[in-house]
Amino acid sequence: MLSALREADGPATAGRVQERLGEDLAYTTVVTILTRLLAKGAVTRERAGRSFAWTSASDHAGLAAHRMRRVLDAESDREAVLASFVTGLGPDDERLLRELLGQPRSDGED
Repeated sequence: MLSALREADGPATAGRVQERLGEDLAYTTVVTILTRLLAKGAVTRERAGRSFAWTSASDHAGLAAHRMRRVLDAESDREAVLASFVTGLGPDDERLLRELLGQPRSDGED
């Protein structure tokens, strides 16, 4: 569903998403899934006449990061979760993470 939105040339109605999927999904099923994705922050919507036009909120990397933050937010011991995550990284990923952490934050904070 998200790939159908990302491949669209802009916001897409549920009917257009249903067409792009080329599957035998009912229109109401598509709307239900899109509404659930909206609640999870994975899509946005804007009014388009009597309907809504839907847009993917992020690219693949952004969506994966969003899911990781949701998992982290659900845990009470954030330090233990992050420590376990980092110790499970391979050498290349650990190096990349260290490089990224050494960069100034893009929001202007240091």
